[in-house]
Amino acid sequence: MASNVTALRVVVGEPGDKGLKGGALGFVSGVVIGVASAAPAYSLASSLGLVVLAVGFQAPSIMLIAFLPMLAIAAAYYYLNRADPDCGTTFSWVTKAMGPWAGWMGGWGIIVADIIVMANLSQIAGIYTFSLFGITSPDPNAVLAVGVAWIVVMTFICYVGIEVSARVQVGLLSAELVILALFSVVALAKVYGGGIPGAVTPSFAWVNPFAIASPTALATGLIVAIFIYWGWDTTVTVNEESADATEGPGKAAIVSTLLLLATYLIVSIAAQAFHGPTFLADPKNNGDVLGALATAVLGSPLDKLLIVAVLSSASASTQTTILPTARTALSMAAKGAFPRYWARIHPRYLTPSTSTIGMGLLSIAWYVGLTLVSQDVLSDSIAALGLMIAFYYGLTGYACALFYRHHLLESARNLVLIGVLLVAGGLVLTWALIQSAVTLADPNCSTCSGSAVAGIGLPDVIAGVFMLVGVVLMVGQRFREPDFFTRRLEVVDPAIARSGALPSAGQGGR
Repeated sequence: MASNVTALRVVVGEPGDKGLKGGALGFVSGVVIGVASAAPAYSLASSLGLVVLAVGFQAPSIMLIAFLPMLAIAAAYYYLNRADPDCGTTFSWVTKAMGPWAGWMGGWGIIVADIIVMANLSQIAGIYTFSLFGITSPDPNAVLAVGVAWIVVMTFICYVGIEVSARVQVGLLSAELVILALFSVVALAKVYGGGIPGAVTPSFAWVNPFAIASPTALATGLIVAIFIYWGWDTTVTVNEESADATEGPGKAAIVSTLLLLATYLIVSIAAQAFHGPTFLADPKNNGDVLGALATAVLGSPLDKLLIVAVLSSASASTQTTILPTARTALSMAAKGAFPRYWARIHPRYLTPSTSTIGMGLLSIAWYVGLTLVSQDVLSDSIAALGLMIAFYYGLTGYACALFYRHHLLESARNLVLIGVLLVAGGLVLTWALIQSAVTLADPNCSTCSGSAVAGIGLPDVIAGVFMLVGVVLMVGQRFREPDFFTRRLEVVDPAIARSGALPSAGQGGR
């Protein structure tokens, strides 16, 4: 191993020549990575209760509403990836379309979001590991140790190769989706069979968005639902390692959002129908609604299956959160936006060695630090996460329209699909970002812990501090590597706009 470490090299270049293993992933692997990154079981367990708390019976409609901007941004990823299959995704695309300063902050948004969520994923993985063995009140330090162990294991898997990562994801996701389907079928069968206390027969009114009480309720529910969907873009960050780099990852992203929509609608309807929204919104249950429903729906010992589902979901997402962060840092370093050592590629595994290890260490530091400071900070960091996601997703929608701006008027199809819809998706996310930031500024809001700094809710403080740190690092890098910050705006090449980019050397085609 020592010889491999000393042989690490810095690879600087454009898409396809950073040294990653081209052609390692197919379309199905891409879809699996995209869906697994969203962690359906974990996301529903930890967030469905918060959506219900915000909008009541309209929780399924929020799942549908949130899907629409997600689909628009997935389309933006598809079109941008056709023109620029770079593993830096938002960073690379926004740099070209909106300039290096905006691009740098877009890349920073991805990194921050991934680091923030790792603490919660690790915490859930630790808790559910003990739950699997019947330990319902484990020592917090033991949970911390197990959570850190999960980060170490998943970092190692990402380090030794993208193909190993994909194989692990197939097994974890398969178990997760089968168990969620079983839960939904049994829950709905019992509801229609009668005799369940508090059960409510599903209604089409639950998917009526016009029944949501207020714009504030809509924005609060939407920002939580955006977090639930978040993660499908990981399938595009592995574009340089995909067989069909220009088309496959973008298509896989769109398919991933469709699969997530189906999963979330079915599970949210089944969970809400079983005991009603009041049960899901109860503070005793809304932090883990699947765990709260497990025994009543599946009975013992099958209720352990939901523990397996959430554990596999959290652990899978821990792995697929490391993947995009490492590749974003790799791309930023390769272009001079980050220090060059973040662009090191392992000569044997062809993975971003420094970025992968660095992501693991930063995640451990963030998780341990938050746990030692306060559980309130840990919970509020998830609310802050939604703000970061809305920021960089929205930025990507705008970037796509700007990058293709010379081609929007070539046809009505281009104008609608690449212009109007993508900008509309970005505007929805920007509105949700602003509205939620205003709501989260109140420390007594429904999704806040009550902690505040100078009277401002902790979620806004966390997001603001991270963005300020980003600005400081960006300015510092401006003095270290000024060339990146002098890049000019670009538009898509006409030939690429019509047919997509040709695969670069190393991207394969098998």
